[in-house]
Amino acid sequence: MDGVAIPRVEKFKYLGSIIEQDGEITKDINHRIRVGWQKWRSAFGVLCDKQMPVKLKGKIYRMVIRPALTYGVECWPIKKAQVQRMMVTETRMIHWMCGNTRMDKIRNEVIRGKVGVAPIEHKMRYTRLRWFGHVKRRSEEAPVTRCERLTLVDCRRGKGRLKKNWK
Repeated sequence: MDGVAIPRVEKFKYLGSIIEQDGEITKDINHRIRVGWQKWRSAFGVLCDKQMPVKLKGKIYRMVIRPALTYGVECWPIKKAQVQRMMVTETRMIHWMCGNTRMDKIRNEVIRGKVGVAPIEHKMRYTRLRWFGHVKRRSEEAPVTRCERLTLVDCRRGKGRLKKNWK
C-alpha cells in the first residue's frame, strides 16, 4: 500500500476478534475467556458479596461478563469442545458467585435457576440464529461482509456432515 510492504502474519486482531490464517477460532475463544475473567475480577467485590441478592448478581453477570465472553460469537464456526470450554468457564463463575464448591454437589441447573442465568450455549445459538436472520433478510444488492459470508457457508447443506470452517 503506497509503496509500503505489509507483512504476512499467522493471526491478527480485527475489531476485538482474533482472526487466524487457518480459520481456527481457538485463540479467539481463549482471548474471550481471558477477557471474561478480567471483567469477573473487576466486578469481584460485588459478585462475591454475601449480602448482595443472588438475582442482582445474576443481572450484573448478564450485563457485564457475558457480553465480554460472547463478543463476536455470530461469526464463529464453533465446535462442541469449544462450546464446552465456554460452558465450563461460565459454570465456574456462577458457582463462585453463589459461594458454592464442587463438594456441595449442587446441580448446575439449580444454581442457574437461582441466579436467573440461561446456559451460555443457548445464548450463543440464539445470537448466531439472530445474525443469520439478518443475513437472510438483507437485500440481494447489499454487499456481503466477511461475517455474512462465513454464516452462509456454515448453513449450506451438502452431502454428509456440515463443514465448519472459514472457507
